[in-house]
Amino acid sequence: MATIKRSLSKKRALNGKSEILLRVNINHGQQVRLKSTLFINPDNYDSEQNKIKKGKPGSAIFMELHQLNKTLDALESHLCDICIEEPHSTLTTEYLQGRIHTFLKPVSEPHDDMQSSNNTSSTVKKRVGLPRKGTYDQTETKETKEPDFFEALEQFIATRPASTWRKKRYEVLMRALQRFEMYRKIKRIKTYKLTLRGFNVDDINDFEKFLRSEEELYEKYPKIYEKHPCDTRKVRKKAKPLPKGDNTIINMFACLRYFFRDCIEQKLMDEQPFAKYKGNTTERYGTPYYITLEERDIIASHDFSGNPSLETQRDIFIFHTLIGCRVSDLYRLTYKDIINGAIEYIASKTLKDRASTIRVPLNQRGLDLIEKYKGKDPEGKLFPFISQQKYNVAIKKIFTVCGITRMVTILNAATGQEEKRPINELASSHLARRTFVGNLYKKVKDPNLVGALSGHKDGSRAFARYREIDDDLKKELISILD
Repeated sequence: MATIKRSLSKKRALNGKSEILLRVNINHGQQVRLKSTLFINPDNYDSEQNKIKKGKPGSAIFMELHQLNKTLDALESHLCDICIEEPHSTLTTEYLQGRIHTFLKPVSEPHDDMQSSNNTSSTVKKRVGLPRKGTYDQTETKETKEPDFFEALEQFIATRPASTWRKKRYEVLMRALQRFEMYRKIKRIKTYKLTLRGFNVDDINDFEKFLRSEEELYEKYPKIYEKHPCDTRKVRKKAKPLPKGDNTIINMFACLRYFFRDCIEQKLMDEQPFAKYKGNTTERYGTPYYITLEERDIIASHDFSGNPSLETQRDIFIFHTLIGCRVSDLYRLTYKDIINGAIEYIASKTLKDRASTIRVPLNQRGLDLIEKYKGKDPEGKLFPFISQQKYNVAIKKIFTVCGITRMVTILNAATGQEEKRPINELASSHLARRTFVGNLYKKVKDPNLVGALSGHKDGSRAFARYREIDDDLKKELISILD
């Protein structure tokens, strides 16, 4: 269980008050120092016992000190709960400081020359509707206005979703909501704004219709997409919105629902708009396709000496099929992650939920590829990586050059209908992960063991889909009945 020790900053604001500091001992030597954003006159603080003095009953300061002590106790209890509930890997100073800020929205510190030393900046205070000046005084604190919708969402993204993958999902959601608001301004009233307390089930239904029609709206209202693009990556040609099917909308709504739940907990909203939502969305995925070990070996043995850059990306793809990690984790790997002949890493996607170490032993092919590119990346990465987008383009070229062009059956995410497509047109970094999982599962037939190597959690729906791919396994099972 976490323990918290208080102390009082030696620095004073212009009004003579000092900030109460917190030292949180989380577990096993993990310790963070935090700023409470609560201020007190040093004369009213017992430095020996590190507690707030009670004050004389009936005095003008009595109620202020009482309320301050009550707030500080509640804050410390809140931090202890977080330390119990959240994985220790997420409990950074930045993260906990953000949680303090969210918890103490009505509280602000003096805005003076101490500003540079405060983690809670005036910009952050503006986001949640806090006053820029003032002290924690019950008689002075005024009811704050409702935070701006997007400022609240921005603050949520900054403090809640832990992994880079999660943050990107929420950033995509925010840009979509910004486009939705701008579209409503054009179609309804120029002064229209999304609000937290005003967001209801009708807005959800309208947002769903908007998402499904973005491909058409892009042509009619290009200014919307100039201001809030679908893709913020630097590319030669601005990306058009892709058709959105049920799966995409379900994932976006899951993010939005979680944001609203957090707003309700913070008393920024009264009720969950999704409680009355009756959307006709059904999550559907096709059977995962992947390449066989024979096809992999054709790619691995192809002579790319005439195109060194493509040879490098081929080698990265082959290595990728040997460890089966997500591409975001692949790009983070360095020589420090090689321990006793195995790759060890913590999956960034599941860092918040389960910060468990994934260990994948390296075979000789994998070790040879690492040795081939040793020292070629100035940052110590295993390989000289290019952008993920260019990596995916290179994989498609590699498949085409090597003649891996067989047809596969996929499920169109937008229409929900099955389609036949050449595998070289669909090849991407994720195909390396599928190849790792699919071929291992065919050989081992133990989902727990394969899942431990790929980083899929127990009961993963994504992993369960791989069980549909093994006709040989099905034949073995049926032969038992002979």
